[in-house]
Amino acid sequence: MLRTVLPVIFLFIFSASFAQGTGDITVLVKEDGRALAGATIELRTAKKLVRIGVSDSSGITHFTAVSPGVYTCAASLVGFAPALSDSFRYEGGAVVLPVLFMKKEVRLLAGVTVQSRKPLIELRSDRTIVNLESSISQVGTSVLEALEKMPGITVDKDGVISLKGKSSVLVMIDGKPTYLGGAELANLLGGMSSSGVSQVELMTQPPARYDASGNAGVINIRTKKTQVKGWNGSVNVSVGKGRYPKSNNSVQVNYRMGKVNLFANYSLNANGSFTRIYALRQYYKADERTIERELEQPTFIRARAATHTLRTGIDYSLGQRTTLGLALSGSRLSRHSDNTATASWKQPSGAVDSLIETFTGNASRWRSGGLSASVRHSFKATGQLGADVDVLSYRIHGTQMSSNVRRFPGNETESFRGNLPSSINIYSARADYSDRLSKTVTLETGWKSSRIVTDNEAAYELLDGGAWKTDAGKTNHFIYTENIHALYATTQASGTRWSGQGGLRFERTSYKGHQLGNDTRKDSAFSRNYNSLFPSASVSYRLDSSNSLSASIGRRIDRPAFQKLNPFVFIINKYTNQQGNPYFRPQFTWNAEVAHLYRSVIVSTLSYSVTTDYFSQIFYSDSAGVVVYTEGNLGRARNLGVSVAVQLSLRPWWSLNGQATGNSKRIEGIVYGKAVATISQGQLSLSNTFRFKKGWGAELSGFYTTRSQADLQEVVDPSGQMTAGLSKTVASGRGTFRLVVRDIFYTQAMAGNTTFFRSGEYFKLTRDTRVATFGFTLRFGRALKGTPRRSEGSAKDEIQRVGNG
Repeated sequence: MLRTVLPVIFLFIFSASFAQGTGDITVLVKEDGRALAGATIELRTAKKLVRIGVSDSSGITHFTAVSPGVYTCAASLVGFAPALSDSFRYEGGAVVLPVLFMKKEVRLLAGVTVQSRKPLIELRSDRTIVNLESSISQVGTSVLEALEKMPGITVDKDGVISLKGKSSVLVMIDGKPTYLGGAELANLLGGMSSSGVSQVELMTQPPARYDASGNAGVINIRTKKTQVKGWNGSVNVSVGKGRYPKSNNSVQVNYRMGKVNLFANYSLNANGSFTRIYALRQYYKADERTIERELEQPTFIRARAATHTLRTGIDYSLGQRTTLGLALSGSRLSRHSDNTATASWKQPSGAVDSLIETFTGNASRWRSGGLSASVRHSFKATGQLGADVDVLSYRIHGTQMSSNVRRFPGNETESFRGNLPSSINIYSARADYSDRLSKTVTLETGWKSSRIVTDNEAAYELLDGGAWKTDAGKTNHFIYTENIHALYATTQASGTRWSGQGGLRFERTSYKGHQLGNDTRKDSAFSRNYNSLFPSASVSYRLDSSNSLSASIGRRIDRPAFQKLNPFVFIINKYTNQQGNPYFRPQFTWNAEVAHLYRSVIVSTLSYSVTTDYFSQIFYSDSAGVVVYTEGNLGRARNLGVSVAVQLSLRPWWSLNGQATGNSKRIEGIVYGKAVATISQGQLSLSNTFRFKKGWGAELSGFYTTRSQADLQEVVDPSGQMTAGLSKTVASGRGTFRLVVRDIFYTQAMAGNTTFFRSGEYFKLTRDTRVATFGFTLRFGRALKGTPRRSEGSAKDEIQRVGNG
């Protein structure tokens, strides 16, 4: 059904939107150097209004069949001061008017800042922007919880983020990579409060300036930055209650005056949570149909976590052309969990052969610190040179204590403990130069180098006769070093109706890994060097003032997270282990996309991608029935996708944002034999925003994901949730109270089936997702116009590759 309906919707919107002819007068609207979409453009004579148009994603409005005469053009857009052109005489033919520049509108009423509210979602031809500050329902949520509600994004049971049905997303914070991946990235985003985030950018086809990693695209999380002079800031506090209490709090302060801009953001996220897992594993005889035995494993995990995050810095203007920047960042996370699990071996009849209880305590602490320095210099009116240097360091320390108690038959206890310290040091530098060669052609080129050094140790001990002895089979010490050097060039050109961009990026990668030996294992090492080219190109064509088409193509790479190359064993429970893979290779993807944009209201997209050496979870079991979970490369994956995103104002007080995404996938590979998986899946997300009188507002949102598959051996059942929120502004707009209930019907469970060799497992995972939250935001400060733009830094594309899950 989904495979049929979505293409029909796409074709209907795509064809029904073509309606208007060519034009003679072209108007371009910008804010500084950024094109403004959705602005109302009026073409007037001295006595009357002649035409009205709306600017497209390129900021362009085209008026058709205009009679000769004397005209002016006026531009208006919510949140901006109106702009008016000089009067001009039109005598026929094609005319392009000088650019109309608009400025953000800020009004002072008795010392109170009155500023228009941004729309929740902004649709553009090259990206989707989600303005979290405009969302009622994000109060009290973490950044990870906020992401899974956004259009086209899904988060699986392991915290892996997918965009429009494809995993391997490059996640950045303020243009800088987090240098974390897998479970560590999930811990970071889960510990960040969404109250400190202003907007999130979703890009499926980023240009050559970005690192080539992330086949699904880029998610850029932008933290709040006050856009006015003087002292300004905000305080956000919230308390929530699911099964366990939660609290998310943040403070943002900014001071700008003259040549100096100082900023600081601090957040504290302290949450209690639980995870309940049910797993039923069935082992088959040689015919792969007759059940030989079963393993039932219910597990309950109680967790407590606290995360402190601080970002601060200074921007200093040496003059009108040169700006220096220095930023410091740091975070501290502490997480403790207590796990209770039962493993029951059963006969096909249900009779219990043995019963084992497992009690595990896990603790993790990690500290991170970063320094970023930048310089920006403008040459005359067209050229700009920028340089960035970044240093980041992570210190992660985990401990594990576990006991397996056999209850039947017999009575014995097996205990072990693990000490898991690791360090990650990242050094990165880049330089970029851009210049406008003519009125319609721009050239940008740059260089980037990064070096990453990780040191990971896993020291396991067994309790033997009352004394702890080293478990050499699981103990491991792994050191990894990676260097990446890149050069890129990209050019942009535009005409009256069209614009295009082409780029080429070269990356040279070299890495080496060293696993130190012990009494039972020899030293081992591996290394590799490879060069890759990553071309990208895009073109857009404006059909009329309401419709535009765009097409893009590009090649991208995904490198394994550093920790996933480490062959150490992490014990999940007595019958399930997780292990790294030193032979994990990069995967390469070609992406192609065609999109249609209608008045920044509807975006319809058709995409196709082919990935070689596809990343996938791999499960295999040994003779004792222990399942080992690892990751590696399979053969090839193909993904045909279609999506329709809408942004509608149904009433003056009611706006609707929605996106439907459908994917048809084919995954091929060899695990314990040649295997092929095909699936058609979809996702629907909707958000209704209501603005009432006297400062009242409400929001009703939800998402639904159909049966889906990201790995060759695992299929996930449908899931979704609904959220409702209510808000009230007070203190002349300076304060806002919010009350939100997430996952109202408690439907956001994750369940599915995993296939192993001659065995299979059904699993279901439920979490503390139904939460009621009450929050308050207070804004303070003096409002004057002006803000600098901070550097995104050189290390913006490596962060997410650190991680162990």
